[in-house]
Amino acid sequence: MQIDLIGVPLDFGAGRRGVDMGPSALRYAGLKSALQSIGHTVADGGNVEVPILETCVVTEPKLRYVDCIVPVARQLAERVAASVQSGNLPLTLGGDHSLSLGSVRGAARDKRLGLIWIDAHGDFNTAETTPSGNIHGMSLAALAGYGDSRLAALGDGSGPTIAPSNIAIVGVRDLDPGERDLLQHSGAAVFGMEQIDRVGLHNVLSHAIDVASGGVDGIYLSLDLDALDPVYAPGVGTPVSGGLTYREAHMACEMIAETRRLVGMDLVEVNPILDDRNKTAELAVELALSALGKRVWHG
Repeated sequence: MQIDLIGVPLDFGAGRRGVDMGPSALRYAGLKSALQSIGHTVADGGNVEVPILETCVVTEPKLRYVDCIVPVARQLAERVAASVQSGNLPLTLGGDHSLSLGSVRGAARDKRLGLIWIDAHGDFNTAETTPSGNIHGMSLAALAGYGDSRLAALGDGSGPTIAPSNIAIVGVRDLDPGERDLLQHSGAAVFGMEQIDRVGLHNVLSHAIDVASGGVDGIYLSLDLDALDPVYAPGVGTPVSGGLTYREAHMACEMIAETRRLVGMDLVEVNPILDDRNKTAELAVELALSALGKRVWHG
């Protein structure tokens, strides 16, 4: 497989600084050589250009930095679309989760995709429901067609990027009241940690894959490292206790790899400032390998 690495040092869709260094941390953790070691051809296209935060102004408190985030998302959508159209697999390195506005939309150009969103949070707010105005908490809602049209359509006027019936959120354990209500009416499938505890990760992921696979041309995986318990992934901006274990996260990625339908992937919210000796970035690299085919034993 040809894998295209695309860095997005974006950190003003979130409330805490530092995730702009996530792409560098992932590269420093040996992502390219690790992917090559399992047989992939890897091209690192560098980073999408992101404006300096101090040059951006918050003109809309409920959509913080929207005027700077949308152009970055458009750039990224073009890069990802070109990768997919070339028959390659784009691996987007974040950066905060607002980057998925561009990565997923680019991958879904001229295609119907399913989306597996592994995250402690729903990211299903809109300007009307957000308690913070941070756009990284609105990205999935926008991809499903909800909220401000600048986010939902990136200015091109078309409809939802992903049909809500093909969206599966896994590992969620922190929802705002407004996004909870919107999710209940959206048709997206939500698999919280309580369900994982009750029936096991294998059963939950099997169901999530079924949701994302129905009538689509491929599956996109967006992996927020805060889905894992902070014991395993301390270097994230919005940690929430009670998350996925190391092995559960690997199993999730392995099961997605086994579908052979993965067309693109995000690794987001790695914050080296908050990390312990790059532990979270190293874990992110390991999870990327599992999602892209690494196995201890091919029995």
